[in-house]
Amino acid sequence: MSESPFGSGSPWDEPTENATPNQTNTESPVTTAAPAPTAAPEGVTVSFKGGLGYDASLAVLRAATVTDMDTLLDEEGPAIASMLRKMAKIQAFNTELNTKDKAAAAKPAGKTTFSGGRVQQDDSPAVVGDTCPHGRKHFAKGDWEAMFCTEREKSDQCPPAFKDKKTGKYVQK
Repeated sequence: MSESPFGSGSPWDEPTENATPNQTNTESPVTTAAPAPTAAPEGVTVSFKGGLGYDASLAVLRAATVTDMDTLLDEEGPAIASMLRKMAKIQAFNTELNTKDKAAAAKPAGKTTFSGGRVQQDDSPAVVGDTCPHGRKHFAKGDWEAMFCTEREKSDQCPPAFKDKKTGKYVQK
């Protein structure tokens, strides 16, 4: 087992005053300029995400130091909890509105969408009472037409929907 390049100390430990400088180093010390006044101050950021999706709300708290953040969380904990509860209600309301809006808006024919982890083609006719979450693909052969589930696993496929010649609609069998 190799020895740590930092010895027994942490890489963040400051050298003690008793440490001797490297005798073989003849290079001049490197100096860096202080950050410009417009540079963002360094500090601590804590983020609270209100859900799993990209559209979930996000609350961000900032403080100058870890100690300041700890104090902020101790002193403002009840107010932060209240704010997060309110954000959760607003997020639920917003999600409900967006879901209704998406359901009300019909997808234009020929559009590609992403659903259930797969790319879906919406260029096929609608199936009456369709509950297939995987998407369907249209097939026509001879005198029949049908919509088949696109799930790869045969055992998980939804039943096919065949075209009713009298009504012209696709119906699951």
